[in-house]
Amino acid sequence: MAEALHLWIATGHRRPVREMEEVTAIEDRGFEGCTHGRPGSSRQVLLIDSEKLADLGVEHGAVRESVTTRGIATARLRPGDRLKLGEALLQITKPCAPCDRMDEIRPGLQKEIDGRRGMLCRVLRGGRIRRGDAIEVEAAMEAQGAAL
Repeated sequence: MAEALHLWIATGHRRPVREMEEVTAIEDRGFEGCTHGRPGSSRQVLLIDSEKLADLGVEHGAVRESVTTRGIATARLRPGDRLKLGEALLQITKPCAPCDRMDEIRPGLQKEIDGRRGMLCRVLRGGRIRRGDAIEVEAAMEAQGAAL
C-alpha cells in the first residue's frame, strides 16, 4: 500500500523544512503555512519516494519535498495523474528539476538527482492529510474517462 510517510512544510526560503503530523492542503495553493504554495502554480506540492531517497543516500526532507512517500515510485507517475491523499486530491503537473541547492546537501547531488527528484503537483481539492494516509492513484486516462 502506498502511503504518506512524512509531511513537510517550508516556513521560509532557505530555512529548513518542518516535519508535520498533519497538514491542510488548500485548493489551488498548496499546504497551509508553506512558503512554496502559490495560487495557479504548477509547483504547489512536491512528492518523492523514500526508496529513491535511500538509493541516493539522502535524508527524508533534505530535498525540501512536501510529502515523502512509501510504496509508490513517484518517477512512474505522469502529468495529469490524480492522487487521493487523505481528504485532498492532487494532480501531477511535471517532474521536479533539481536546483543548485542540491549541491549544498552534497556536492554532485544536483547532477545525480536529475530526473529523480520527484513529481510536482497542484491541489485540486483541499483537505486534511495525515502521516500514514494511503495514496490512491488515478491514472490520467482514467481521470479523463471519468470526466466525460
